[in-house]
Amino acid sequence: MKIAKACSPIALACAVLLSAQAPPASRQDNVKEVFHGVSMVDPFHWLEDAASTETRQWIGRQNEYAHALLDRQPARAPIMRRLTEMLRHDRIGEPEFRNGYYFFERRGVDADLWSIYRRKGASGTDELLIDPSPLSADHRTSVSLLGVSEDANFLAYAVRQGGEDETEIHTFDTRSRQDVGKKFPRALYVGFAWKPDASGFYYAIGKRDAGKRLYYHAMAPAGEDREIFGEGFGPDTWISPLMAETGRYLVIAVQHGWAKGELYFLDLAGGGPPRPLVTGLDARFEPQFAGDYLIVQTDWQAPKSRILKIDLRDPARDKWREVVPAADDAIESFAVTGDKLFVNRLHNVTSRISIYSLEGAPAGEVELPGPGSAGIYGRAGHDEGMFSFSSYTTPYSLYRYSARTGERTLWYRDATPFEPQRFETEQTWYASRDGTRIPMFLIHRKGLRPDGQTPTILYGYGGFNVSITPQFNPTAAWWIEHGGLYAVANIRGGGEFGEAWHRAGMLEKKQNVFDDFIAAGEWLIQNRYTNPQKLAIWGGSNGGLLVGAVLTQRPELFHAVVCWHPDLDMVRYYKYTRNNNPPALLEYGNAADPEQFKFLYAYSPYEHVKPGTKYPAVLITSGDADTRVPPEQARKMAARLQAATRSGLPVMLLYDTKAGHSGGAPLSKTIEDSAYDLTFVAWQLGIATAR
Repeated sequence: MKIAKACSPIALACAVLLSAQAPPASRQDNVKEVFHGVSMVDPFHWLEDAASTETRQWIGRQNEYAHALLDRQPARAPIMRRLTEMLRHDRIGEPEFRNGYYFFERRGVDADLWSIYRRKGASGTDELLIDPSPLSADHRTSVSLLGVSEDANFLAYAVRQGGEDETEIHTFDTRSRQDVGKKFPRALYVGFAWKPDASGFYYAIGKRDAGKRLYYHAMAPAGEDREIFGEGFGPDTWISPLMAETGRYLVIAVQHGWAKGELYFLDLAGGGPPRPLVTGLDARFEPQFAGDYLIVQTDWQAPKSRILKIDLRDPARDKWREVVPAADDAIESFAVTGDKLFVNRLHNVTSRISIYSLEGAPAGEVELPGPGSAGIYGRAGHDEGMFSFSSYTTPYSLYRYSARTGERTLWYRDATPFEPQRFETEQTWYASRDGTRIPMFLIHRKGLRPDGQTPTILYGYGGFNVSITPQFNPTAAWWIEHGGLYAVANIRGGGEFGEAWHRAGMLEKKQNVFDDFIAAGEWLIQNRYTNPQKLAIWGGSNGGLLVGAVLTQRPELFHAVVCWHPDLDMVRYYKYTRNNNPPALLEYGNAADPEQFKFLYAYSPYEHVKPGTKYPAVLITSGDADTRVPPEQARKMAARLQAATRSGLPVMLLYDTKAGHSGGAPLSKTIEDSAYDLTFVAWQLGIATAR
């Protein structure tokens, strides 16, 4: 369906404003390259050099341009005030329970950063252990809890600079209240596990030239860390350790992209090298321990997943036993808590948690507050686990949960000031281009009557087996409070309906993801919820690729696009060796391969920007500290869109030198960034902001 854009008062106002404030000019160097016989010209290749003086000056001009437009918008101040109301309150994260103590991250009402605390017993006083505030004047150095020893005498924590994936590892003695032992330098650490007796720990680290490696570090006496595993595995894998509470076994999970995994294990009592447990199967394997047994979620011979039980004392494949079979609803996750197995399935993208014995006998269901996202996590042999719940209109709550009785005791409830009774969530289904039925959530004020005029944000992700389930989001809450519609399309590429749904949106089938999202926009217009002048799309990371592809394929369908930390140049992606995410090539494809080049080139957003096109208004955000998604893609895309568009609508780049994929931003910066996104969309769609 092609939809023509009419000239609106909003567009005219934007054109008048931009005539006085044009985007900064960007030099074109027109570098020519040939990929598998196809000649291509990159007009802004020079922007790949992040360190050059010219690039740095260009970034400064882009930020000046974006701020000149956004800072003057009258919506910005009230948006900042409301987001501050919703976000600045006491927050407590999910705890780890060790030897009578709860260890957790907490951000106080007046704090900008999360700190690490412990509490003795459920009703004890919170004790501050690690406060990151003194580590940086701008509060861009953050900490996160990695793990606590069984005796609660030691913990490990990560120190992160800005939004980098890379961290430092520190170990902390809870008795002396100080760091002890070796400080591990900044690197990409991808897994961590204490030995039960706290004599040492295992950690996995990514090395750019050698792939991932697993090491063992002894707490005392200090010595050279010993490499345990990883030889022969390249940079396109992830490695993570999992330690049995008995101390006998260490399981090593190897993940090849997001669709295939392997398992190895060490018998620490019997000695010897790591032994293969699961290899050569085109499926995922996600393990948890239950004594000497391994409980494993897998999509091997079960696209919607099942649960297997493996005795590590006799682990031959013909001895594996299925304890929870596959069902119509896909298994999203599971937890071993106490002597029970809690299996979280997604029924039409909302949680249902079934209970089983460890032998697979059904033992009922966990009652949920309503449709939403729920989860239980815990450990075998420990009756108490944690139960969480949230929905699009219900802020997050966390409860202590008894596996034996099912009793719940509130641990934390998000104090966001919000009136859920004023709003409702619908779920609809629509047909994509190939006829596949796609679900979509519509969140809005109660009693909304479609009249074709509702300012609408359409969100999607569609990749890496990630399921987009209902979660409370203050940004979306602000939008619906002000009369907008927030729509979430559960497009292919995610895990909402199992591995087949994921694979239908990866590699050569990635266009399905874009078709699903375009069809969502068309459905919203055809059913008179909105119109192209009132429709915005936004997404980040892989979702940034999504909105980037869609804006180049159907620019007339949308009026505004918010694109965070995006993948956009899919032809040159494999050449960006600075980034630490080679496994993404197993999801997207690698243009070095002539066959994969064909489908990547067919949709790569950067290569499909056409001069003279009337593009939507676009806000792209990125930053130097993004070591996962190469930020040069955002820089080049902003320049190319600015040079190409003829719509009179702004194309802006907000570029934060310390921003990255792994968070790390202080709360004040998080509020500021979210306010810019909302300010941009409210400005472009004409939403009322009085409150």
